[in-house]
Amino acid sequence: MPTVTINRKVLDRIIGKKLPDDKLKDRISMLGTDLERMDDSEIVVEIFPNRPDMLSEQGFGRAMCSFLGVQTGLRKYDVKKSGEKVIVTKEVKDVRPFTVCAIARNLKLDDEKIREIIQVQEKLHITFCRKRKKAAIGIYPLEKIKMPITFTAKKPEDIKFRPLEANREMAANEILEQHPTGKEYAHLVKGLKKYAVFQDANSEILSFTPIINSHKTGKVTDATKEVFIEVSGPSLHTNEYVLNILTCALADMGAQIYSMEVVYPDKTITTPNLSPREVDYSLDFLNKTLGISLNHKEFKENMEKMGFGVEKDKVLVPCYRPDIIHQVDLAEDLAIAYGYETFIPELPKKATPGEEDAIEKFRKKVSILLAGLNMLETSSYHISNKDLQLKKMLLKEKDYVELANSKSEDYTLMRYSMLASLMQILGENTHNEYPQDLYEMGYIFRQDDAEETGVREDLVLSIVKCGPDAEYTKIRQVLDYLFTSLDMKYEVKEASHPSYMEGRCAKIIVGGKDIGYLGELNPQVLENFGVSMPAAGMEIKFWVIYK
Repeated sequence: MPTVTINRKVLDRIIGKKLPDDKLKDRISMLGTDLERMDDSEIVVEIFPNRPDMLSEQGFGRAMCSFLGVQTGLRKYDVKKSGEKVIVTKEVKDVRPFTVCAIARNLKLDDEKIREIIQVQEKLHITFCRKRKKAAIGIYPLEKIKMPITFTAKKPEDIKFRPLEANREMAANEILEQHPTGKEYAHLVKGLKKYAVFQDANSEILSFTPIINSHKTGKVTDATKEVFIEVSGPSLHTNEYVLNILTCALADMGAQIYSMEVVYPDKTITTPNLSPREVDYSLDFLNKTLGISLNHKEFKENMEKMGFGVEKDKVLVPCYRPDIIHQVDLAEDLAIAYGYETFIPELPKKATPGEEDAIEKFRKKVSILLAGLNMLETSSYHISNKDLQLKKMLLKEKDYVELANSKSEDYTLMRYSMLASLMQILGENTHNEYPQDLYEMGYIFRQDDAEETGVREDLVLSIVKCGPDAEYTKIRQVLDYLFTSLDMKYEVKEASHPSYMEGRCAKIIVGGKDIGYLGELNPQVLENFGVSMPAAGMEIKFWVIYK
């Protein structure tokens, strides 16, 4: 988890008073953060991943200010229209398709405030932005830019500018090979024929995103009074929250935020939107979840201590809180406001002996066997998306379980294929050394009217070997070793499956029942996930081999 260094004088100014050390230590711990160390000048706090809005002095101070009762309730942020535009061309669609933008004016920067801005940008990049893969942030001095700005993609040889802190102009591929930041993030653009860039009306390049800003048009100093802010990446949802967190932090520094029109080929959006969103709640549900009995007035007071607004049957969630998705998330914040120290511990009324589940013992046995083959266990999400689970795997099945009210483009259906999740992991680690041999045991989901919920959960085991020598024989050897070690009889028959190469695929049969497939992955599947090495894999119904 990331740590944030808080300037204590800045925090005191945000809160409006200087708190005694013992009280400040206690309140920081009870807010849901871990205090690393504290002295007269600095406070180092570990921030949990679900609270990216607290990765700055302003965000942390805002949360503490509410929690301490100094300024409770929903904060309102005023956004004025700038009348400026960012034009997004069709060239970025397959490169880095989305961006959201804003302008901040009336900045009064000094070395301390620049440090604060750099810190929140870096911390967001590392955590919420997944090391710039999900989103990348650019902040530029507005006085050096001629509007309108264009977000487009160019061939590497057509991108030439002086990168930040470099001593000369460089071409895009030179930056990736020679500049320290370019080398660190080169894997994010590996395999692309064009690279995304922001440029102004004079064709001056502002940045080669998600790699680095221009030294000429992208360096903020204490003389900067106005800045242009952009966030780009594959997820519009993620981009919007990152921009909201940044602009709210700048507004808390005293800046005035201005919106911009982002003009896509097929639509125009205005960003940022700093209005709160409404979430339904049930007080009965929240009380039951926490084992307490608050009335509506007490509930409102506690939620306001966490920076929320409350209106009848709705909770108003601040624009910088991406972690509030369900009522359970509200319950967590309600528990923090109510005070964990006020909950009365109770012993269970029923005494029962504890014992490890038999299937967990079996899973552990299988894990030990696979670990003996130097395979690495992974743990992926139960929720994914149709593109990753079906399209990239060349599957056309219709019995997938789609989410009714998805909050993000990245998470639209329940996991259909464990092998697809492993391929995603391989695609995200092409910059690491090979071989990469992975396995995972977990649940996949199917529509099934025979089930009470209409959804069937299948426990599966998926294995993939990726490297120069990955082939059918290698994955077959893993299957032979595993089933022989488990003293299981099985047979293998040649089969066809769209995710595997024709003629290099087989079905696995146990007790006369098909339990899965194995083989060499289809080259198109490898290309879809950006994997340049051969790969062979298998997926089998784990509950069958357990029985």
